[in-house]
Amino acid sequence: MGYKPKYPNSVMAVFIAYLANLGIPRSGEALRALTLTNYEGVPFEKGFGTIVAERVADLIVMLFVIAITLCIQFDFIWDLLTKNFNPTKIIVLLAGLIVGGILLIIFIKKAKKGIALKIKNFILGIYEGATSILRMKNKWGFIFHTLFIWSMYILMFYVTIFSVEELHGQVPAGAILIAFIAGSFSIAATNGGVGLYPIAVAGAFSLFNVAYSPSIAFGWIMWASQTLMIMILGGMSFLYLPIFNSKK
Repeated sequence: MGYKPKYPNSVMAVFIAYLANLGIPRSGEALRALTLTNYEGVPFEKGFGTIVAERVADLIVMLFVIAITLCIQFDFIWDLLTKNFNPTKIIVLLAGLIVGGILLIIFIKKAKKGIALKIKNFILGIYEGATSILRMKNKWGFIFHTLFIWSMYILMFYVTIFSVEELHGQVPAGAILIAFIAGSFSIAATNGGVGLYPIAVAGAFSLFNVAYSPSIAFGWIMWASQTLMIMILGGMSFLYLPIFNSKK
């Protein structure tokens, strides 16, 4: 877009955003755009638009991770569902969701006013955000870094298992992916996953008969290490940002 914000300001804006999300979920995205508006002169709507594009990319990768997990663990997930739910009801529910989705798409396409129009505009906005990634000048760099970040996130999840001795060799790859997905959803649904993240991870591990105590300990280690990093770097960024830009 022609703007060249200073690298330190971009980094500090990200950590301040993560810190804000610990207090008020999703407030950090707006604060990050405001920070770049204040210190770099990037118009809020344009800065926020790039953040939306990032979130759309994250959503696509997350859906891709879920799809891979379903493929790898299809038999396990299907057996789990059939043990707890009637197979006929599951098939009927899936068919109902597909039919309902098709009808919803048709309804939204014809929407001219009201809530349906708002839903239509929201979906179109997400679509435009996703396709804008393919139109950016350095799109392959953006896509590479998005995939790299998510790969490192999953690898961090795996490596941290070695911090709990009781989990060595007890957690299969499928359990890691399912627990990773559960933990990610808990972070998105709460203030940085506070209280819920360890429970979600332990619950996912329990599906594979992994002991609860080491599982909950692992969840707390994962959550505490990430949260501590955000609090330290976010706090330092919040304090140092005006000092770094004091001349301006």
